[in-house]
Amino acid sequence: PCVVGEWSHWSGCAEQCQPGLRIRRRYVQQEPKNGGEPCPALEEKAGCLEYLTYQGEDCGHEHVPAFITTSEYGKERKRRATSSLWPSDKEEAGYCVEFKTESLSHHCALENRPYARWMQYLREGHTVCVACQPPAMNTDTHRCFGDGHNADGDKILHWEAVGNPWCQGTWKKIRQLEHCSCPFVHSFIFT
Repeated sequence: PCVVGEWSHWSGCAEQCQPGLRIRRRYVQQEPKNGGEPCPALEEKAGCLEYLTYQGEDCGHEHVPAFITTSEYGKERKRRATSSLWPSDKEEAGYCVEFKTESLSHHCALENRPYARWMQYLREGHTVCVACQPPAMNTDTHRCFGDGHNADGDKILHWEAVGNPWCQGTWKKIRQLEHCSCPFVHSFIFT
């Protein structure tokens, strides 16, 4: 059979200050012999949004709908965030917002790229949790863009999946909590 190595760490975002892609790779250690199984994918891409220019300035907050991605990216981003804007004592700062999805485009269900399969779990009428953590959190307001801060439960708010601008929809805010407690497939982060 084909033998491949471990995945590399995710790269940083290809673009600063706008929704972009990050990449990870793995390499073939042993080619398949005599018509064995072909090698699995050697590259994965995923959506991301960085809020600092290479010079360390704040940016990217003009992308106003709630840009969301899978909660896994939050763990990866936390590992890389060594920004002086966020002293380590604020490491765990953050909050969670529960939304009820009202509508979504059919493009979410059609998504089958491995890194983007999380979009298939978005469904109308489901409750989802979206965590707001640094560095998506604005350093002045300590809020994430698109979190529906001043919205009551009747206001229709917009969201978009990072990595697939055609996967988007609307939701209504249910409540804000300290910690998210949705099932993994219904847990996202603001990006």
